Amino acid sequence: MAKGIYPFIPLQFERISLEEQRRRAAEFEARLEPRRTVRQFSSEPVPVDLIEAALRIAGRAPSGANQQPWHFVVVSNPEVKRQIREAAEAEERRTYESRFPDEWLQALAPLGTDWHKEFLEVAPYLIVVFREDYGLAREPDGSERKVKHYYVQESVGIACGFLLAALHWMGLATLTHTPSPMGFLSRILDRPPNQKPYLLIPVGYPAPDAEVPDIPKKPLAEILTHVS
Repeated sequence: MAKGIYPFIPLQFERISLEEQRRRAAEFEARLEPRRTVRQFSSEPVPVDLIEAALRIAGRAPSGANQQPWHFVVVSNPEVKRQIREAAEAEERRTYESRFPDEWLQALAPLGTDWHKEFLEVAPYLIVVFREDYGLAREPDGSERKVKHYYVQESVGIACGFLLAALHWMGLATLTHTPSPMGFLSRILDRPPNQKPYLLIPVGYPAPDAEVPDIPKKPLAEILTHVS
């Protein structure tokens, strides 16, 4: 195997018994099974070290050429959350009223969603995930050079999966929000041009009276094909 500029070190891998593998699989599935998208949050504070721990886990996701093309902005400032809510609702209202095709509206109807996004102010934290379409390298003469990133969408998507699983594992509720278009997030959060909004995740504890639609997940038989 060809080796690059990084030194190679022995793999740290613990081989565990089959019994323990199955126990861990069952525990992880049992913990993740009740995870639901939450739209009714409590304003109860959440220790910021929990958010940072989840983001460290997200940062361990694999990425194309190990370029780690992501950046996370954690918003707790009430005024900034208000600005994000107002901008998101403005875009969402236009989307629901004139941008969505009827087929998409019909698909959303059973979930009871609309353009109102009060959770963007109520949740104690908003994690805004940005994808980095390219990096910036400093040349010897002080100028900047663009560095192309590879498999950006796939890499950031995997990191978000790690993040959502970590937040749920530690007992926090989340919602995956993708207002369209999302350019207002770059403006409000003053992000550089190589960072583009990817996902907006409200995080906190669910409200005591929170409700979710009773919807099923597809059984394994519908999402799995064995080729042996």
